Amino acid sequence: MRINLPTWLTLFRVLLLPVMVIVFYLPFRGANLTAALVFVLAAVTDWLDGYLARRLQLTSAFGAFLDPVADKLMIAVTLFLLVQSHRGGWQGILMAVTASIIVGREISVSALREWMAQIGARSKVKVAFLGKLKTAMQMVALVVLLLQHDAETLRLYHIGEALLVVAGVLTIWSGLDYLRAAWPSLRGDPVELKESEKKPVQGG
Repeated sequence: MRINLPTWLTLFRVLLLPVMVIVFYLPFRGANLTAALVFVLAAVTDWLDGYLARRLQLTSAFGAFLDPVADKLMIAVTLFLLVQSHRGGWQGILMAVTASIIVGREISVSALREWMAQIGARSKVKVAFLGKLKTAMQMVALVVLLLQHDAETLRLYHIGEALLVVAGVLTIWSGLDYLRAAWPSLRGDPVELKESEKKPVQGG
């Protein structure tokens, strides 16, 4: 199997995750900034691999499988780090609940897309603007939280918490939107199989 450039970028994004985890826990000045920069680098590769795959027409089945997996891992691992390091109290509960909603939604929608692809109706649950807005909000919130998780003043951290809650609301909204689009198929309505919908398309 030949691995193309977009897929190499996706693999690089996966490899950045343990780097971010290690840096997050290392006791040196600026560890939070370094962890946030590693996360930003991973987010940039997320955009770049999809752009190159579309622009250079370098799609592959392996890349189409790996890209969403890398995205979900990046979000989930970062959320777990932040929840574990949170100071507790009602804000800790809010953070844990929001993280659970986001991770649960990502797993559910991924399973929904896989099932819809198997019946030839993947286009009904393709990424929409609301989903992209949710992802952008998550990225901004997580960068702020990584930067501020061990700061003495939590002003920006609270902003990050608020942004993450907004991302959680968008997560539920977009998940319900995907479910509404897939509901006829889930209900058992006949679906016309389309070979064009079975072609692999790498991230974005």
